[in-house]
This record gives sequence, structure tokens and C-alpha cells, in this order.
Amino acid sequence: MRQQTIRRPVTLEGVGLHSGKPARVTLSPAPEDTGIVFRAGADRIAAVPQSVVNSHYATTIGRNGTRVQTVEHLMAAAAGLGIDNLEVEVDGPEIPAMDGSAKPFVTLLAAAGRNQQSARRRPLTLPYPIRVGSGGRWIHIFPSTTFRISYTLDVDHPAIGTQVLSWTAATERAFVDDVAPARTYGFLKDLGLMRKNGLARGGSLDNAVVLANRGPLNGLRYRDEFVRHKILDLIGDLALLGRPILAHVVARNGGHTLNVELGLAIQRSLGIERRPAGAALRVLPQVPASGLAGI
Repeated sequence: MRQQTIRRPVTLEGVGLHSGKPARVTLSPAPEDTGIVFRAGADRIAAVPQSVVNSHYATTIGRNGTRVQTVEHLMAAAAGLGIDNLEVEVDGPEIPAMDGSAKPFVTLLAAAGRNQQSARRRPLTLPYPIRVGSGGRWIHIFPSTTFRISYTLDVDHPAIGTQVLSWTAATERAFVDDVAPARTYGFLKDLGLMRKNGLARGGSLDNAVVLANRGPLNGLRYRDEFVRHKILDLIGDLALLGRPILAHVVARNGGHTLNVELGLAIQRSLGIERRPAGAALRVLPQVPASGLAGI
């Protein structure tokens, strides 16, 4: 298959989930082999694992002191629709939360149309299994001929409990229907502390599933929406690799930090690294598989 970009620029406005500040993004076509690049002011920030500067509750990328927060839902939408190259101009500190899922970004990208480019898409394949994390929080990824995620989420809350889902990226429609609409979630009891720490200041019942002691304060889109959102976040964070990956990802109670850790471990297993500043790939010395497990 060949690489794709969008056909025309499109714009979306909203409020940042964590910053609570107005934000505007404009998505524009980009040349082949560019990948996804965020432009904030005078800085261009390549969407690569090395650009991640914070992964606490959201994935934040940065360069030269410039930060763009909560990129994962937009990244997931681009990956789910097969958009390889994209320029994202950001006016504000954060990508807008919209409804807390990737669905509004899917709609935006669909409205932009798609343009097939001449360069071929080059999926990544693993030389061996890789594991990150420990105890009850880990991700294990295995070589495969297709992209699949098997996720177990364990949360001591009556609305969540143990949720297990194995999802295969068989078609674009599978992403649009099964994963993209799953919203971020949070606990009402944590809201005060999070806002004190500069998080969830834009959070509301319009852009998140909010859980009180006995259950959600707003309705669910899926019975297992929580594990589906974890899969959505994982897709978005793995999209920082810049190329589709053919692998079976098995995860238990992961999160953005482990997702990014996995992306870096995958790069090292393949002997490649994307420079934070932009497009060029740099070859690294190969390291033994045993050295990757704890990265």
C-alpha cells in the first residue's frame, strides 16, 4: 500500500481537557515520508517517541520548551484511518478534548479527504518479542502478520472491575466502530487533587466518563468502554513510531508511560531512532533481546 495524507486543510476548536484553555488545531497535507509533525509557534515537533516530555495522564510532546499536550486521540485517529503524513498547527497548549474520544478527529479527517502518495507504506515487523513493565502493569508485544491488541484492565470499581478485550485492526471500519468513540474516564474523588496539580481543569461530563462511588455520572457508549479507551490510547501512542506495526500487543493495566516505553523499546529492537526534530531515521547498534525487557 502507498502512503496517504489529507486532501485539504481542516480546522477544529475546543477546550483542552487538562489545561482548560481554548485550543485550535489546523490539519494540513504533508509530503510523503514526513510523518506527523506538530507546529506550535515557531517550533516544529515531530510526533516520535523521543519527543515525549510527559506521559502523566496524557501524552505531551515538546521541543525547545514548547509543549503540546494530549496528542494521543488525534494520533490514534490518524493511525486508524491510515493517514501517514500530516502537519498539525496548534494554537494553544493542548489538543482540544472534544468529547474525550477519537471520534471527532475521525470525522475531521474524513471531511478533509485523503490523497494517496507515491511512496510506499513500510510497516514495522518485530525481530523478537518485547516486554515492558512489571508486576500487575505490563505490555508484551509479539511478532505477527497483523496488528492486534489484547488488553486486560483491572480496576477496583463496581463499574469497571476486570474488562478484557481482544481487538484486531482488520478494517478501518473496525477502528471507527469499535475503538474511536471510547471516551477517556476519571474518578470524581480524584478531581480536586488533579485540578490542584494542573490536570483535568477542562474536564466535564461532556468530554469524559466521570465515575462516582456507585457508577458513572453519565451514560456509557459500550459496556466495556473503559478497556476500549485504553486500547485507543495505546494505538495513539504507538502511532508515534511513524509507521504501522505488525504485531500482537498483549497489555495489562498499561498507561501512557508504558506505551511510550514500549515504543522506544521497539525502536531499539529494530536499530532505528527517529530524531525529535524531524524526519530522518538514524541507525543504532543492535542490542540483545534480554536488554530490552526492562527499558
